[in-house]
Amino acid sequence: MEIPYLILGAILVSLVLAQVNQRVASPLLSIADRWLRWLVFAFGAAQVCQDFEFIDRPYWALAIVFFLLWFLGETLLNWLSIHALSISPLPLFPRYIANQVGDEWPTQRRALQLRDWLRAQGFKQAQAMKAEIGGGIYLRLSIYQSLDGTLRIQVTFIPQSNGAVTVCLAATSLTAEGRRYVTDNLYVPFAGFYPEHWMVERQPLCRSVARLLVRHRARLAAAGEVAVPFTVDPVTDLNATQGELDRLNIELGFLHSHQDRENLGKITQEGRYRVWKEIWTLNYLGRAARYE
Repeated sequence: MEIPYLILGAILVSLVLAQVNQRVASPLLSIADRWLRWLVFAFGAAQVCQDFEFIDRPYWALAIVFFLLWFLGETLLNWLSIHALSISPLPLFPRYIANQVGDEWPTQRRALQLRDWLRAQGFKQAQAMKAEIGGGIYLRLSIYQSLDGTLRIQVTFIPQSNGAVTVCLAATSLTAEGRRYVTDNLYVPFAGFYPEHWMVERQPLCRSVARLLVRHRARLAAAGEVAVPFTVDPVTDLNATQGELDRLNIELGFLHSHQDRENLGKITQEGRYRVWKEIWTLNYLGRAARYE
């Protein structure tokens, strides 16, 4: 099959993936679509240059050049986005309040199936909460807790620019030794530092709550840790951890101090590099960056 037909086929597949993903908001489909668009740009631009004789170079060399141009262009856009986030009033660690309205669950079949599954497994809703992230837009979550109080599942509803809502999960347990075990499938970049007593594992491509819980429990068992019941309500615990993360990342140089943020922005240069790196690993590999 000739290359122009392959390029046309890839364009059609990319359009289909984009349409489907508007409804399902799947990170895996997003990754596939990004790779397709990157390859279509590289090979398509090389084909145009060759067909119209714009540049007298081998086809493979042109494809490599345009492949790198896409990388540079997207790097520039990512840096501009990180800079905009750094100087924007949007809080990196927002403060949550209890949500008494009961509007956190979107009317999507998969989301409602998740809620039914949690109930069937004996999890009870402990609290619903929300945090304003700017412009009247709220980040909503719902916390479910096991009957013995030793495991909490945080269900986060992340609004997308296309109107879809992505559901992300985080399983959390506290141990008798004072450690906090977190296993989540968040695919938004964090790139900051966690406290030493936090044992965090991110699985962005694991969209199954059942598999995520199996992995979480296996981590506890492998470490020989015993989970203990939570002693504070979810909104108090979450706001305390948000404050702890904010303080730690200021101390370790990921964030500027609050008094310097008006002039320098929230994120330091080192922090911006870490965020940029994690954007790439999440967007194209589906993996959260690992830092020592």
